[in-house]
Amino acid sequence: MLERFLRTFSAEEAVAPTSHLTPAALQRGLGGVVFGGGLLRVHTAESAREADKYLAAGFPEFSGRIHTFAFDWLGRQFSLDPTRGDYDDPGILMFEPGTAEALEIPTTFSRFFDEELVDEPDAALALQFYRDWLDSGGPAPGFAKCVGYRTPLFLGGTDDVANLEVLDIGVYLGLTAELRQRTRGLPVGDRIKGLTIS
Repeated sequence: MLERFLRTFSAEEAVAPTSHLTPAALQRGLGGVVFGGGLLRVHTAESAREADKYLAAGFPEFSGRIHTFAFDWLGRQFSLDPTRGDYDDPGILMFEPGTAEALEIPTTFSRFFDEELVDEPDAALALQFYRDWLDSGGPAPGFAKCVGYRTPLFLGGTDDVANLEVLDIGVYLGLTAELRQRTRGLPVGDRIKGLTIS
């Protein structure tokens, strides 16, 4: 496993393919590694716990289904979904802080890296948008950073490079989780007044 993925997205440090990849082995062997020049990174045990905490607060309807293992340059979190797939090969969810949506990725953990990310890099990782960000002079985010929306899309922000900035991943997840929690159930088009960020 990881053969096609590693040929497509180089790591910032030496990584070898493995014959059998489990979520625990991924975190143990690759936690903290950044791939594709900042495109994707694998969670450490600590960063996964932090992401899970923020996602549980922001997406309470997914309680029991949040087990993050990786995140991309936009701060989108990839999570194991024990309600889909098999016990040994669960499905995948993607939590998008910028849109306040959770999407079911149509694959399982065993096929996620070598198939989904390699065959569908634009859908799974917003690869072309990342290239646009880099071409505009934006820096590649380090492990604890992401390129987040200044104004989240679910609050009317624009989906373009001008609305992006480099942020601490924990700050971005915490802020968007709180905003999602406080705006859930509001009618589309409702104006939000008096927003204060401290």
